[in-house]
Amino acid sequence: MSERERFLAAMRRQQEGHIPKHIELCPAQHKRFLAEYGHADIATQWRLPLRRVALPFVPLCEDFSPWHGKPAPGVQIDEWGIGHVTTDESSHFTRLVHPLANARTVAEIERYPLPTVPDKAAVSQAAARVAALQTEGHPVQIATAPVGGTVFWPAYKLRGMEALLCDMASDDPLAQVLLERVADLATRHAALAASTGTDILLLADDLGTQQSTYVSPSAFRRWFKPLLARVIAAAKRVNPDTLILFHSDGAIQPLIPDLIEIGVDILNPVQPECMNPLEVKRQYGHDLSFSGCVGTQTTMPFGTPDTVRRVVRHYCEHLGKGGGLWIGPTHLIEPEVPWENILAFVETAHSYT
Repeated sequence: MSERERFLAAMRRQQEGHIPKHIELCPAQHKRFLAEYGHADIATQWRLPLRRVALPFVPLCEDFSPWHGKPAPGVQIDEWGIGHVTTDESSHFTRLVHPLANARTVAEIERYPLPTVPDKAAVSQAAARVAALQTEGHPVQIATAPVGGTVFWPAYKLRGMEALLCDMASDDPLAQVLLERVADLATRHAALAASTGTDILLLADDLGTQQSTYVSPSAFRRWFKPLLARVIAAAKRVNPDTLILFHSDGAIQPLIPDLIEIGVDILNPVQPECMNPLEVKRQYGHDLSFSGCVGTQTTMPFGTPDTVRRVVRHYCEHLGKGGGLWIGPTHLIEPEVPWENILAFVETAHSYT
């Protein structure tokens, strides 16, 4: 079997004994990697199976000054009109400036120039790249998460977290119109992404805090579940074999049955600081595979290399039973993680591939 075939068999829980791995580095750790190896090809160096293909959204507006005025020094405006302020060059985090923060009417939401989906030529180019990587034996992923998320994230980055949640709590139509517009765009993109033959479609919306979900399960079922279901259904209609990888940080265990119901195949990152991965596996392992599980708030920054090895072995030997585990840190590896811990993860995880 090729690496791709083994990966897909593991994610479909059809093969036990093969546990693929993944790891991503923040900019500061990328610099360390380059200094250590003299190149930037993490996937080849550390024998990571997955390859990613971009299918970018297309901006329809070049001037967002009607929503921002004259940008303050240091503010970078992306193709969605969202402003970003970098506060720490070693970090990937930015402070956001929300272009719809002051919107008061549905008409303002409806007029806002969201980007559009890629054209046929871009989709054909992506499909050719997907096919080439698959021929080389790699599983391939495309993301319908243009600004880090699929429905909730883009909406709150446009509107502001507090404003969007207040709109929802007060049943303001601004929330429904904004979420519908974002979801319609994501639905069209997901169908195009699936048409490329990609093995995995990544959707993402952080729905949890460290202690609980952002909104109640009933609110999730009202506001977000139908929209995410629409996105997934569009992709599955085009390509039923595409696996849906859904990313949400935090304590989202009450929402997992809903995610399974709408067609999520793989859950990421299963933060051990927020949920017990063994319990999640016990409850949902027949219907769901898991990506992540190695804590980047605990094990990776604060453990010793031996701790990292022990945690990786523990999860591989218990969560890997019956297949369905894609072992990895639960977030980007941040600057404070010792290099020795990174190597301990890579080397130990590789022994299970």
